[in-house]
Amino acid sequence: EVQLVESGGGLVQAGGSLRLSCEASESLHRYVIGWFRQAPGKERELVLCDSKTDGSNGSQYYGDSVRGRATMSVDSAKNTVYLQMDSLKPDDTAVYSCAACPNNYCSAYGCFIGRGHDMNYWGKGTLVTVSS
Repeated sequence: EVQLVESGGGLVQAGGSLRLSCEASESLHRYVIGWFRQAPGKERELVLCDSKTDGSNGSQYYGDSVRGRATMSVDSAKNTVYLQMDSLKPDDTAVYSCAACPNNYCSAYGCFIGRGHDMNYWGKGTLVTVSS
């Protein structure tokens, strides 16, 4: 069972950028990765789903509210994926969590459509606060 630990959250001013990390207990090359967020009193929201952890082109899907501002990268040597968020807004304030699902069971599209419902493994999240 893969374990995921997020880090990199904190307080940032509107317009700024942040890079979140999701470190895994094993290689993620066989997993679909999703980033999600949840603001207080709101439902979980998709940030992105990505299946290119094996270095291939893969597929990427983005939530409407972050499209064009969020990108994911992979450092295979560190078993870590990163979420880069740019042009941050106060509405981006939330707990951000990464999730993983084996790619023989999940797809990036399924992650997107299901809003993470089928993702097997979750980190505990890291809080991002964007001040105006």
